[in-house]
Amino acid sequence: MNRFGYLRDRLFVASLAAYACNRLLIRPNMDGLFHTHLPWAWPFLHSHFDDLLLMPAALPVVLWLQRLAGLRQHDHAPSCSEMLFHLTVWSVICKVVGPFWFHLGVADPWDVLCFAAGGSVACLWWNRPVARFCAASS
Repeated sequence: MNRFGYLRDRLFVASLAAYACNRLLIRPNMDGLFHTHLPWAWPFLHSHFDDLLLMPAALPVVLWLQRLAGLRQHDHAPSCSEMLFHLTVWSVICKVVGPFWFHLGVADPWDVLCFAAGGSVACLWWNRPVARFCAASS
């Protein structure tokens, strides 16, 4: 099994860059363009794009911290069950505890679906088979 890259993982870095680009460049500066020319894209970019990136952008950080604290005993890519556990915990915190107890955020079930979709793609990426090239013996 391959060693997981944590903060050096390409999917993590790409997700973090996409999140920063959406939050710092697209949403504050291009709302007029999207409202005028791509009205279907604005609700997605404003409400759900960041949710798709939760698992690929946050899970490597959490797993790295767990590894440093000794709570994670290996450096393998996150398993589907490990990802499902974090998805469940974050969904409850972000969509139940936050909105109903602390009045922070919105209890939107579509966000949980986006968490799961982004997590599913990340799980497939992190657990994909890696081609091994062996020298042919003559």
